[in-house]
Amino acid sequence: MRNATVERKTAETDILLSLTLDGSGTGEIDTGCGFLDHMLTLFAKHGRFDLAVRCRGDVEVDYHHTAEDIGISLGKAFADALGDKRGIVRYGDTTLPMDEALVLTAVDLSGRAYLGYEMQIPTQKVGDFDTELVEEFWLGFVRTAACTLHIRLLAGSNSHHIIEGAFKSAARSLRKAVAIDPDFADEIPSTKGVL
Repeated sequence: MRNATVERKTAETDILLSLTLDGSGTGEIDTGCGFLDHMLTLFAKHGRFDLAVRCRGDVEVDYHHTAEDIGISLGKAFADALGDKRGIVRYGDTTLPMDEALVLTAVDLSGRAYLGYEMQIPTQKVGDFDTELVEEFWLGFVRTAACTLHIRLLAGSNSHHIIEGAFKSAARSLRKAVAIDPDFADEIPSTKGVL
């Protein structure tokens, strides 16, 4: 089974995260931020990943360190669970409607970290969560997952729907990319022979 556990302790956060790529979509999430808990639960469900996250962060300041460090930890877990990436599809994309919002995501598990982020979220907050932290989360993720991820808002006016659409769409794109391609199960999906 392709899985990983990541522990990350800093002066700002204490995180224990476990990930199973070939899961059933269960999420046991406790980040100290209700909105982020909800987004990670959706991410697990729509990616069919089993994900457990426990984070104790300096949420009395704000959610910045919590969001960024969980993104870093989740990316590391993906990288560890994928190993040499032998047999994976490598690429995935999804266009996802969430009521009036329409979000496109595309991923390449290339070994190169890049985030193309084109999201115009209309409000600064959803509840007590700063919407600018969505980009910080995904930046942390791509850096440690060593992947290219594009997230683009095609339409939308409701901040909650936009962010929810982005997390669901990214999960579905990642699900496609990490899947084992039976025709290439023993191969690294690159002419370089390494990703």
